[in-house]
Amino acid sequence: MFDSDLTTDPSSRKTSRRTFLLSAAVLGAGVYFLNMGIFSKKTETAEAGIKPKTNEALGEVTIVEFTDAGERKETVHVPKMVKSDAEWQKELPPNAYNITRHDDTEMAFSGQYWNNHEQGIYRCICCGTALFSSDTKFESGTGWPSFYQPIAEENVESIDDMTFGMRRTAVACTRCDAHLGHVFSDGPRPTGQRYCMNSASLKFVKKA
Repeated sequence: MFDSDLTTDPSSRKTSRRTFLLSAAVLGAGVYFLNMGIFSKKTETAEAGIKPKTNEALGEVTIVEFTDAGERKETVHVPKMVKSDAEWQKELPPNAYNITRHDDTEMAFSGQYWNNHEQGIYRCICCGTALFSSDTKFESGTGWPSFYQPIAEENVESIDDMTFGMRRTAVACTRCDAHLGHVFSDGPRPTGQRYCMNSASLKFVKKA
């Protein structure tokens, strides 16, 4: 044993102990806040309604295909139709472009189909997805083509619409996100729903 081992300054040992405890505390705090940051991000993600990646998140959607005669075919997974604003503007008539791509609304009693009584199906003007059947069309007195249900629930989606200081439910095409109109709970039986659509969002295919 050396003399230096016996004569170590106690204050030096206290300093070393204090330094060790302080370092441990700083390290612990760093780990704590790191974990809190991760937890916070997970919480924020959950609260924002962000879901794990699915086929839809990767660019696929599920729709039901129909013949022009209105016969239901198979349920299919298809790529989401995404185009630039310039492409939509080039492909669509001005009224259809403003309504489907920029959530505009046509004037009541001005659309092509509000008073259409022929048998057939109504497809999306943008992508051709079947949306409504003439079998569910009814006279709502509103001046817009109205249906009490879509041809298939998979082919349309509902979106919260808070514009104009009101809470409404907008309706869009599942395949291409085209704005179609709004749905209200004042329709006839059996659903009690009124899908109030813009004629310019639709393309009617007459039953042969």
